Amino acid sequence: MRLKFRVNRPFFDDIYCLFGDCGTGGELDAVLMEEDVERISGHHCFAFYAGAIDFGTLQKNEPATFYLTDFFIRHFERFTLRHLGLDTSLELLSDYFGNFRRVVYLAQSRDRDLGKQAKLAAARLGLPLEVVFTGLENISGALASWRISR
Repeated sequence: MRLKFRVNRPFFDDIYCLFGDCGTGGELDAVLMEEDVERISGHHCFAFYAGAIDFGTLQKNEPATFYLTDFFIRHFERFTLRHLGLDTSLELLSDYFGNFRRVVYLAQSRDRDLGKQAKLAAARLGLPLEVVFTGLENISGALASWRISR
């Protein structure tokens, strides 16, 4: 990320980060601070797609939720099944997902194929599916606020 900022800084007045700090243990935010780059609010993509308040409500209503986004559905086989070994060791399914109660698909688009894939993903995990259409409003709102604050 640091290299991307530095390579692109001469070409832009402002650079913003549309990534959550999920999985970096705070390292992304440290780089952003050093590079003076503002990041969209929310600790991870689920929070900024759903909006902090909506995500908090989803979590409060059922903390044992496995979340999917358009991206994660497109890569479900690789990121979930293969990465966890569920493609070859199905007996691990209850170890990983036995305590989950639902799958929530935070849909950024109304793509019917992704909707079908979400149903299949939830079925593979043995969990009921809830679809919450988020669109890209929260990201659009962040971009608009950055433009206004300039």
